[in-house]
Amino acid sequence: MLTHGRIWTAIDRLAERYGLTASGLARRAGLDATSFNRSKRVSPDGRERWPSTESIAKVLNATGASLDEFVSLIEPAEAARGATVPLVGWKDAGARPHFAPDGMPSGAHWSEIEFPDLGAERVFAVEVAGSAHAPIYRDGDVLIVAPGAGVRKGDRVLVRDASGAVSARELVRRTVRTLELKGLGDDGDRSLPLAETEYVARIIWCRQ
Repeated sequence: MLTHGRIWTAIDRLAERYGLTASGLARRAGLDATSFNRSKRVSPDGRERWPSTESIAKVLNATGASLDEFVSLIEPAEAARGATVPLVGWKDAGARPHFAPDGMPSGAHWSEIEFPDLGAERVFAVEVAGSAHAPIYRDGDVLIVAPGAGVRKGDRVLVRDASGAVSARELVRRTVRTLELKGLGDDGDRSLPLAETEYVARIIWCRQ
C-alpha cells in the first residue's frame, strides 16, 4: 500500500541519490528550504500530509529524474505491484450520470491506467483537455484525484459545479456557504456556493 511515509521516503532517497539533503533538494527545486522538513510532514492536528504534486514535479525537473525513477524509490516491490485506476476524459468528468454518490466513476466502461496501489484510498484519473490550465496543467496531462480525501487551504482540487463544468483550481478558503477558488492558468478566480458544488476532489498527483 502506498502511504504518506513512503512518498516522503522517496523524496529523501532522491535527495541522497543526487548528493543532497532534503533541504538542499528543496532549495535546488526553488522551494522553501523547510518544505521537506519532518515538521511539514504532519499537520498541527496530527494528520499525515501528502507532499504536493507541484513540489514533486519541481524536484524531478531540478534533478532531471523521471517519474518512473521516483516511483522506483518509493519501494522497489511497491513499484512492481502497482494497480490500475479508472481513466476519465475531461468532458466525462462533468457528466453526473457517470459518477456514484461517493464521487468515483461508476460502471465498467472506463479505460484504465497503472498507478501505485493506494490501499483504502480510492482514486481515479482525469485526462486534461485544452489549455485553460496551462502552464500548470497542459493538454494530455493526467491528474490523479481522490474524491474521499480531505481538502485544506492551498490544495489543488478538481471541482465540478451544478452545471457540469469541471475545472482544476487551488482552494483558497472554504466557508459554510462558499468555496473560494484560485484559478490556474487562464481560468480566473471563482467564488462557488457550496449549494452549487457537485464535488471537490483533491488532486494528489499529476503525470505529465
